[in-house]
Amino acid sequence: MIGKMIQFLREVKLELKRVTWPTKAEVISSTAVVLVTTAIITIFLYLCDLGLARLISTLIK
Repeated sequence: MIGKMIQFLREVKLELKRVTWPTKAEVISSTAVVLVTTAIITIFLYLCDLGLARLISTLIK
């Protein structure tokens, strides 16, 4: 059992050496895209919620 775990960890270490890690600029760029996209979706959902709330309150009156 211990031997299998050690072998697994060795294989994990080898695989991690093959990974192409992103540069700092790529990480910053990707983060900016995620934040802008999240903000746009948040604003859209807020406006939809606001519009539906007003529509429902108008229909109830």
